[in-house]
Amino acid sequence: MAETAAPGTPREEPPLAGADLQDASLADLVVRAARRWPDRPAWTFEDADGGLTRLDFAAVEARTAAWAQQLRERGVDQGDRVGVLLGNTADFPTAWLALARLGAAMVPLNVRYRSADAGHVLADAGVRLVLASPAYSAVLAGVTPAPEVLDVAALDAGAATAAPFEQRPVDPATTANVQYTSGTTGRPKGCLLPHRYWTTLAGSLTTEFPHLTGDDVMLTAQPFHYIDPQWNVAAALMAGAHLVALDGFHPSTFFSRVRAHGVTYFYCLASMPVLLLRMDPDPADRDHRVRAVQCSAIPPGRHAEIEERWGVGWHEAFGMTETGADIRVGAEEHDALVGTGCLGRPAAHREVRVDDDGQLWLRGPGMMDGYLGHPSPFDPDGWFPTGDLARLDDEGRVYLAGRMKDMIRRSGENVAAHEVEDVLQSHPEVRLAAVLGVPDDVRGEEVKAYVVAPGLGEDAPEVLRAWCEERLAAFKVPRYWELRASLPLTASQRVEKAALRREAAAAGTAS
Repeated sequence: MAETAAPGTPREEPPLAGADLQDASLADLVVRAARRWPDRPAWTFEDADGGLTRLDFAAVEARTAAWAQQLRERGVDQGDRVGVLLGNTADFPTAWLALARLGAAMVPLNVRYRSADAGHVLADAGVRLVLASPAYSAVLAGVTPAPEVLDVAALDAGAATAAPFEQRPVDPATTANVQYTSGTTGRPKGCLLPHRYWTTLAGSLTTEFPHLTGDDVMLTAQPFHYIDPQWNVAAALMAGAHLVALDGFHPSTFFSRVRAHGVTYFYCLASMPVLLLRMDPDPADRDHRVRAVQCSAIPPGRHAEIEERWGVGWHEAFGMTETGADIRVGAEEHDALVGTGCLGRPAAHREVRVDDDGQLWLRGPGMMDGYLGHPSPFDPDGWFPTGDLARLDDEGRVYLAGRMKDMIRRSGENVAAHEVEDVLQSHPEVRLAAVLGVPDDVRGEEVKAYVVAPGLGEDAPEVLRAWCEERLAAFKVPRYWELRASLPLTASQRVEKAALRREAAAAGTAS
């Protein structure tokens, strides 16, 4: 069991903070955690059949060292880029941290990729070796040129006879990941994420809200090739917390697993809270140990309902693959901001500004070093343009107003797709909604809604139109409606609007 302490008890060792965050690498976190908390539970992975894989911090250090030594003997060296094609098992973070300990960079591959997707990422990143399991070998079928593929089972098999691993210093500026964006608005680009990105992000979660400690049991349920489970790994190493990883996000069993593992903290985003609300109420809904939830894009109209059902605060948080953890609602302002859609304030390491066009810009340490093979997106003063529209209130809190590319220009009026989506998803029967602009000869663009609401049947357009008319200006109400059984999602559980736009273009009609 994880060590516990009475409230207010000093920690064995204070978290890395301030300048120390800039001088740490992921390798440092692994070695430090094993030294400080060798027998403390580090990872628990639960598979689809309920089977458990458990490692303490000493085992994490030993396993990553054994894998790193074998990869070093195979010629993997600092600066190399190595693909990782694995599911939600302990193999994924083991591979990542083993590469990090060598100063090599992981290039995570989405397990849903096929040859064209995988081929683009592998070629763009210059990957020649992929660490994989046989379950995903079909993903690489047809990729040209074919990379060398190493079954990670061989690394475990060779661990017993591997030579001792010598941990050499890893500069925090070294690239740890070439992390490809979800591609919601275009073809994925590789973000160059240094070790400093991860240690800054992880450290901010220990020194600021949610103040993770060794008393916490964290949970992640998203695919490990996506960035959120990875920062959960880094944060757990930083705090000495126990990380539980599920095989995937399953709304019908999610909170039962939260209860079973004694989870105290988790992060989720996008459609997840809405999907959880679709589950039938359970007398055990409030029977859990969760002390805080962080979530991106909490539906404002249902925020209070979410908290009332599970009896715990859900705190809005904003971050990007490119920039890490940037803006969050802390405990002290939570109550006043429920249902407002406010993102909160910038983290201590982050600055924000909104330009004359309404775009949100970010600056500070712990960001990506740029996009692989593309010009730097940073301005000369180090500011990063997010592509998000936002406003600041008099207290310096940030409110999101949508994506710049998601603004619909209808008869001279600007319509934020984000605003319309929030209203649609506040309807109790709507599981998921996406709003796009479609060409219109008279108005330039019209508003089209894609909706998943099986409970409304064929009456959905009329019901939802009336719902919107009560809550939005007439020019914002969708004119076109498309009822769907599902919508294409990225690994981050956001609607893949680029796919919807391609479908619309191929169909040649608005609805």
